Amino acid sequence: MWRRVLVALSLIAATGAALAIDYRSVGVPAAILYDAPSQQSKKIYLIRELTPVEVVVRLDGWFKVRDAEGTLAWIESRDIVDRRTLVVTAAKAELREADNPEASVLLELGKWVAVDFVESASPGWVKVRHRDGAVGYLRSVQVWGL
Repeated sequence: MWRRVLVALSLIAATGAALAIDYRSVGVPAAILYDAPSQQSKKIYLIRELTPVEVVVRLDGWFKVRDAEGTLAWIESRDIVDRRTLVVTAAKAELREADNPEASVLLELGKWVAVDFVESASPGWVKVRHRDGAVGYLRSVQVWGL
C-alpha cells in the first residue's frame, strides 16, 4: 500500500516539474501572431520586440503563445528568443533602488514598458534592468512574465 502511495506522489511531483512555465521574448522588431500554425492562416496582430510570451505548445517551426492579456496565438519559432523579459501591466510602476516600498524611486515606468528580468527578490518583488541601464526592483504584481 505505502509503495503505491510513494509511486503516486513521485509521479505527481515529476508532473509538476514538467509543467514549469516557459517564458520567452519576441526577438525581432515586429512579429506576426496567427490563429493557426501556418503563414496562410489569419493574421491576428503584430507583437513587438522584447515582449514576453508564455510558450504553451511547440510544433515544428511554431509556438503557440499566451501574451500578457491572455490572448493565445501562433508565432513562428524563429521570432522567439530565450531572453527573459517582463512587461509592466500596471498604469504606472516605480522602479526602486531596493525591494522595499520606502526605497528611492529610480524611474517611473508606464504600462507595456518591457524590462529585462534579472532575478526574483524578496516576496512580492522582482529585480529588473531597464533599457537605459537602470537596475532596480518592481512589485511583482505590476508586471507580467514571471
